[in-house]
Amino acid sequence: MRDPAPEAPPDAPPVEPHGRDGGTEKSANAHTHANAHTHANPHAPASTPPHVAPHADAHADEDADADLADLVEMTAEAENVPHARIRDQHVRDQRVRDQRERTGDAPDADGTPAPAESPGAADDVWDDGLIARRSTEATAKPAVPVVETRGPGAPTPVPLAYEGPLRSRLDALRELVGLSRTRLDSPTLAEAGRVLDEAAARRKLSGQHTVVAIAGATGSGKSQLFNALAGVAISETGVRRPTTAAPIACSWSDGSAALIDRLGIPGRLRRRPVHNPEADAQLRGLILIDLPDHDSAAVQHREQVDRILKLVDAVIWVVDPEKYADAVLHERYLRPMAGHAEVMFVILNQTDRLPGEATHQVLDDLRRLLDEDGVALGEYGDPGATVLALSALTGDGVGELREALGQFVSERGAAARRVAADVDAAAARLRPVYASGRRPGLTEEARDEFAARLADAVGATAAGDAAERAWRRNANRACGTPWLRLWRWHQGRGGPPTGRLQPAPPEEEATARQRVEHAVRAVSERASAGLPAPWAQAVREAALRGSQGLPEALDELAARAGLPPGRPPRPGWWPVAVLAQAAMTLLQVVGGLWLVGQIAGLTAPNLGVPVLLMVAGIVGGPLVEWGCRMAARGPARRYGQEAERRLREAAAGCGRARVLDPVAAELLRYQEVREQYARVARTGAGVG
Repeated sequence: MRDPAPEAPPDAPPVEPHGRDGGTEKSANAHTHANAHTHANPHAPASTPPHVAPHADAHADEDADADLADLVEMTAEAENVPHARIRDQHVRDQRVRDQRERTGDAPDADGTPAPAESPGAADDVWDDGLIARRSTEATAKPAVPVVETRGPGAPTPVPLAYEGPLRSRLDALRELVGLSRTRLDSPTLAEAGRVLDEAAARRKLSGQHTVVAIAGATGSGKSQLFNALAGVAISETGVRRPTTAAPIACSWSDGSAALIDRLGIPGRLRRRPVHNPEADAQLRGLILIDLPDHDSAAVQHREQVDRILKLVDAVIWVVDPEKYADAVLHERYLRPMAGHAEVMFVILNQTDRLPGEATHQVLDDLRRLLDEDGVALGEYGDPGATVLALSALTGDGVGELREALGQFVSERGAAARRVAADVDAAAARLRPVYASGRRPGLTEEARDEFAARLADAVGATAAGDAAERAWRRNANRACGTPWLRLWRWHQGRGGPPTGRLQPAPPEEEATARQRVEHAVRAVSERASAGLPAPWAQAVREAALRGSQGLPEALDELAARAGLPPGRPPRPGWWPVAVLAQAAMTLLQVVGGLWLVGQIAGLTAPNLGVPVLLMVAGIVGGPLVEWGCRMAARGPARRYGQEAERRLREAAAGCGRARVLDPVAAELLRYQEVREQYARVARTGAGVG
């Protein structure tokens, strides 16, 4: 004979009626009020198996009491529930398990005894929908399985795999962060680094599970919805605020332990839903997280919400008719997470409080607010957030949410979409430090202008003019009449050596230094124009570093690149001109000597020939000199231009090596990060 269904013990807590805000007040790990009908009578007689010795029973009872005390202490501290209430509940649960062990029967939910089952079947059934607890008891196994059972035959979860586009974007983001570490500060890159770390951590975990968090404000009924989806009162609901003190996890399949570990949810806060084949098949792979209130007065509750929201694959936002337009919700969460619309559910709860068509009106207003927040709505087949209205208290609309959630989980794409949305958010945050209004680089015009400024500072034009004058002077000396050359030599004694550049006076040297500094500032401003502030600063700093010691280097180069010592080179016609000038001089000498001889009576008188010779020499000499001067203009100009060109090239090379090359390296680095950012932001090569 089976024992009649026992009544609830006299110390059981009274069952409180459900309220609008989520039901009765219970601890986070308390069982439903239906458990009162399933507890065994502690005073019912039971026979002890003959093979169990009395002293063994005493030791087992002591161990069980010790384990129970530890479990009560941990649960009470974690969930802020009185010790006596937790202990009474565990005592009643233990009595039920003891009764089942003695009789082999288990009472049904309505109080009637259930048929006896085989010993092996007890491990595969749920304990009438009671909450599963991760605890170790000395006398019996837990009545309900824990979140995950690992054994030799347990399947290994398949890791998450990112497809080609997302993997390419993550690689580009990693390269972008690496290239930018020396140019951008750590706070700027912190979010991008966090996205990369979380994406790598999520990739190593199961790809067959989807972690969905239920978030909401105080009194929105999110814990009641959590219980409705699980089919059992897992999370505490009540009028006391805040009710949910710690996140609670509920998993519909095995292999989820690592994902829940990542969220930092301890084992005592992990649950399994009521065993329902249809619901298990529909929501297989779902890990549901009940979060504390995001507007809780307790700071640690809000911190837990913010932390876990960054780690889950999707979010169910639960709002009520009173606070669906709350500024905290929209400004702190929905608006910043607008890019995560594809992994977002927005649920209008407590529709049983709205009369008539008010539900549709509130729902339309909620959609309007979401649209203002930038949250795309998944309507008419478009990707976006799912918006539903339901009542977790009456169950109206819960089935529709369960169906939408089951389809969402079965796609196995929420984790990748969440990572892609995180990458989008990181790219949007980094846009001000990478996007610019123009293509980076130095134009040829800017380079030529910089070289011209340096050439002016080093005096390239003056050096060319000096070289041209030196060439002409040498030509005049070589091709001029001896008498004129003698006179010029006498006047030019003590002058500067031909072809040598003399050091500039101090005032000219100071002016040249200012010109160099001005040239560097001008080219750095042109190179950094239109760049984001960090990269513009990097370009200016590179130019400033290169300008240190540039005036001295230019002076040294000018000395080396100046005219060679000695006389300028002579063209091939110079010997002919020199011979012609010598012939003219010889005619003058011969004619003069001839006249002297005639005057002295040494030669026959004949004035015509010597006078003609002298006139020819006197007139021919200047004519030859003038002809040589005209012929020397071209070579002298080319010689001066060549000297100026050499000096300009030397100044440009020095400026390029010291200033332009470092600036170009910074611009090239920015070009690389710009291309990587374009891959991350999926905007193509041209980032505006």
